[in-house]
Amino acid sequence: MNLQQIRYFLELADELHFWKTSEKVFITQSALSRQIKSLEDELGFRLFERDKRNVRLTAAGEFLKSEFAKILADFESAARHARQLAAGETGTLRIGHPASITFSVLPRILDGLAEKHPAVLVQMFEVDAVDVDAALLAHRIDVAFNRELPKSPELASKMLMTENFALVVAAAHPINRAKNVDLSELKEEWFVLPSLAGKSEHAAQLRAIFADAGFAPRVRFESDFGATLLGLVAKGLGISVMPFSYSHYLTEEVRFVPIPPTSSLYATWRDGDNNAVLANFFRVVDDFAAGQLFFK
Repeated sequence: MNLQQIRYFLELADELHFWKTSEKVFITQSALSRQIKSLEDELGFRLFERDKRNVRLTAAGEFLKSEFAKILADFESAARHARQLAAGETGTLRIGHPASITFSVLPRILDGLAEKHPAVLVQMFEVDAVDVDAALLAHRIDVAFNRELPKSPELASKMLMTENFALVVAAAHPINRAKNVDLSELKEEWFVLPSLAGKSEHAAQLRAIFADAGFAPRVRFESDFGATLLGLVAKGLGISVMPFSYSHYLTEEVRFVPIPPTSSLYATWRDGDNNAVLANFFRVVDDFAAGQLFFK
């Protein structure tokens, strides 16, 4: 018994006419008769009563018509779902990301993914840069946006974009009225920053920025959470230096003044990962990167 025989049986059970059914399923009438007889022989009982004028279902045939229809519908549903999984049209993608892209890059990419692959479930996790490699290697996430390259040889990455750092000040701060801002002139300001003693690439970049400016910042509050830093700046508790993509937060309360140093954003994933959903995700990411649509 095979699925094709079941399909032939169900078509004949609906038509109750060998010639019409054979035309409908694109085989000869004799071939259809052989398929039905083979099915009956395997089952050990007749499915149809037939003579020169009529074809009728037996009681067993009536029962199997209903049961086989359910089986075939379940099989076709399972096969369709499996095809979607194999093509990456459905499934789950777990994304790790920094807070800085929550209101900028990330929503734009997710909008493109939802438009092209609406059945994909995306789960998002805000992951610290120093935890990205471990989260990927432990399969807690499938892909991460990060501002530093992976350290593990088991991970692959590519750069998506480069953006300026920015001096972040409260809306009422006098710097907003200055035509040019030189960071070296701000050594008397209070700063709110991540810990500059951290081991992340971001901390190293900030140390380099202040080294180039020729002073160590006076830090009043420290936090590794960008939203916290922005809230402190908005309340006038200090100024900060952050990637420009944070400018999509608190647009009325703070101002972002670009400064020359830059920060890069990378996508990182497990090298050799054959997840079809991940492949479709990267096609969307590449479309955005090629079209420079991150900040449209």
